[in-house]
Amino acid sequence: MKTVFVLLVAVVCHSAARYSADWTSLDGRPLPPWYDEAKLGIFIHWGVFSVPAFQSEWFWWHWQGQQPPDPKCVSFMTKNYPPGFSYPEFARHFHAEFFSPGEWADMFKASGAKYVVLTAKHHEGFTNWKSVNSWNWNSVDSGPHRDLVGELGEAVRNRSLHYGLYNSLYEWFHPLYLNDKKNGFRTQDFVKQKLLPELYNMVVRYRPELIWSDGDWEAPDSYWNSTEFLAWLYNDSPVKDTVVTNDRWGAGCACKHGGYYNCQDKYSPGQLPEHKWEKCTSVDTLSWGYRRNMRIMDLMDLPTIIEDLVSTVALGGNYLLNVGPTADGMIPAVFEERLRGVGAWLQVNGEAIYASKPWRVQMENTTRPGNCLVRMITDMNDAVKAFQVKLRLWETQMQQCNLPHFPCCQVVLKQLSATTVFTNDHFADKLSALRTEFVRRFDDFDAQKINFDLLRNPFTVDVETAPVEMQMELLELQCNATLKAK
Repeated sequence: MKTVFVLLVAVVCHSAARYSADWTSLDGRPLPPWYDEAKLGIFIHWGVFSVPAFQSEWFWWHWQGQQPPDPKCVSFMTKNYPPGFSYPEFARHFHAEFFSPGEWADMFKASGAKYVVLTAKHHEGFTNWKSVNSWNWNSVDSGPHRDLVGELGEAVRNRSLHYGLYNSLYEWFHPLYLNDKKNGFRTQDFVKQKLLPELYNMVVRYRPELIWSDGDWEAPDSYWNSTEFLAWLYNDSPVKDTVVTNDRWGAGCACKHGGYYNCQDKYSPGQLPEHKWEKCTSVDTLSWGYRRNMRIMDLMDLPTIIEDLVSTVALGGNYLLNVGPTADGMIPAVFEERLRGVGAWLQVNGEAIYASKPWRVQMENTTRPGNCLVRMITDMNDAVKAFQVKLRLWETQMQQCNLPHFPCCQVVLKQLSATTVFTNDHFADKLSALRTEFVRRFDDFDAQKINFDLLRNPFTVDVETAPVEMQMELLELQCNATLKAK
């Protein structure tokens, strides 16, 4: 009864927790469990940039933003559009006439993904929903004349998938943002009149379970009012208990603050990190948005995608795989083939992916010098054998209630009343189960003893007991006096 009461208090306290508008408090919020269990998501970059569909979704920047402009983009516009054609004019060609949210959602479901993230607004500022703060520069007032965010969200949720929205903080050519930037971000007219009202409205209207923030790098989080927004999101928003956020909330925030870490596009930590992370990558390796000039050699093939997924999940990460639809609302067949291929693989192997936990020791590092590799394998083998012995010893000690190696149990024992019995048998059973599982996972170590010995010292190993395919090479090695001397 005491245990039930303690758990009830813990749940009530957690649900009543309030987060203040500072990173120390916000970073302490537990990540809603659905996200870590999901493992695989689908990213969708779709917007006005899908109309020129040339080079990448950064087309405007390369054409008119950067100095000097990209000559390829300038040439593309000169050849295909009349003089004086402006970027906003692309919107009227963003028809999405073949967009079928149900078909998209079926495809994402078939891929094995558990969540979907759509660009609600990219750096161009065009919103894929009717934002009152983006008058005539949204998908309802112009272009498709459809609520793309709402339609896809309904279809995705009808297939029991989680729905997230990507939102760019900055906008390339918004006058208010450019003026704030000119003022060294000492003014916040863009944030107060455009960004935040739009962001609050988006959350209340569509209730995304994930907010994928981007476009933060030009200004600090204090300019974007990120901590104030996140405090509201975690405390008072309609998704306060389920929403997940990333780490792109201001210059210097990436890999430091937020819900889970993206760090950078296509990021891989190389070893098991302490914080939950996500790798976002794209089937088209050269762009996130659709490109009419993409080639088959620019795309990730299915084996590469699966290997990348497995490597990411093994290091505790989620895998967010991007596709770029066309301006008329089609997901190219080659992208669909990749997604369905991943789904077919997960039909067989999903048990090893979904809700999995990374093993505490990872074989993520390699060593080039041979002696370092030998030392690593030897140390690993010795550690496995030593831990097996320790488990047997700990189990025996716990059965005897001998607790010198269990400091936490000692503390619990001191706090128990004289009439309460310390259930050491329970912990002994846990240790026994752990030992059984450990033996199961490493039962092939004894069978590999000859191979470990071979790696430790190939000059002394018995050639006749070595693998047949290596015997001739071992003889040559053992007869080489120069190598033996080293």
